[in-house]
Amino acid sequence: MNLSNILLQGAALLYFISMAGYICYLFHQKDRIQKISFGFMVVAVAIHLASVVLTGIDTRGLPIHNLVQSLSMAALTFGAMFIYVQYRFNLKILGVFAAGMISLLMLAVVVIPDTPVEPDKILKGFWFFAHIILVFTGEAALGLACGAGILYLIQEMGIKSKNPGFFFKRLPSLDFLDLVSYTCITTGFALLTFGLVTGFIYAKTIWGKFWSWDLKEIFSVGTWVVYAALLHLRLYSGWRGRRSAIMSIVGFAIIIFTFLGVNLILGGHHQAFTK
Repeated sequence: MNLSNILLQGAALLYFISMAGYICYLFHQKDRIQKISFGFMVVAVAIHLASVVLTGIDTRGLPIHNLVQSLSMAALTFGAMFIYVQYRFNLKILGVFAAGMISLLMLAVVVIPDTPVEPDKILKGFWFFAHIILVFTGEAALGLACGAGILYLIQEMGIKSKNPGFFFKRLPSLDFLDLVSYTCITTGFALLTFGLVTGFIYAKTIWGKFWSWDLKEIFSVGTWVVYAALLHLRLYSGWRGRRSAIMSIVGFAIIIFTFLGVNLILGGHHQAFTK
């Protein structure tokens, strides 16, 4: 076992500890528990990044050549984006969703056999790197928007109920949750837009054309259209609050299918990333 794998497994362990801490925070609401859990998350992301860098040096490229590496990259960008959102908004309870999602991804990374894949020589260059990093970070931001949307719906249910229940005092106001979700959507949409553009440029440099009707391209553009419609409806038709929260959840479900379902079930140019 090389150093990068040791670091990756260490990061996974720290993510799991962070998730356990956030679950404790959910029940006990002690700021100290949340700070410790967030600290584990930060250290895990740092170690995870070191592992990815070492793997990249070893393979002389971005480690994104199979399913394990793709899931690892998704977990890393999700963790990094959560740290940014936490720093900006201090929405502590969002860590329950973020740590849970990252732990689920890392569990798959640890359990699924890491089948050695010979790096493809065409999967290099500035436009490829930019495309991958922008798309993954954009989708991470949209994933956090989904998390904030779920929290919004739970809090709204508690407010409307005669018996608010467990979550009511543990969640902030609906306006604040809506603001966090909207900020994550706009950030993720911008990153996803640039990610698609760099992907088209990369395709032009490799295959000689911007668009090849690849299934992943079609679903990715379809996802972009969904979020573009959401932002348009929000700005011009008042789709805030509940409607926006539901759309953020639906949008992220489409992202998950585009990321895994299209590659594993339907195939296409991007299938190599999930072998």
